[in-house]
Amino acid sequence: MRWIHLVREQWDRTIAWVAAVAGAVALLLGYLGISRTPYTPEQIPYLVSGGAFGLFMLGLAAVLWITADLRDEWRKLDDLDAHLEELIELAHDEAAAREREAEARNAATGTSRARPPAASRRGAQRSAPSSRRPS
Repeated sequence: MRWIHLVREQWDRTIAWVAAVAGAVALLLGYLGISRTPYTPEQIPYLVSGGAFGLFMLGLAAVLWITADLRDEWRKLDDLDAHLEELIELAHDEAAAREREAEARNAATGTSRARPPAASRRGAQRSAPSSRRPS
């Protein structure tokens, strides 16, 4: 049961292993077929079938393995993103709770915290436009 779960969970790596083994077997059979005959015209079918199929399967195995690794990395990044969003939400909740506590404390003591005008909060006050024309 454990192997079945592992194969289902890591299906791309399982197919990559099967493709790699099939590619290696095809290359080996192609080599054995080529080595049995000294005539070049008789070697070409083994080269085409065994060599081309073997290299294709090994390439497929490499691509599947790389995509499995990339999927794992994306899964890790998604987990990090979810944790970061939780931390941001907690920080916002904590800031809102502190602000409510300060407002409750000010209401209980009868003091209020005066907020500066909007322009001074931005750092620089803008002057009113002049009615004079430039000369």
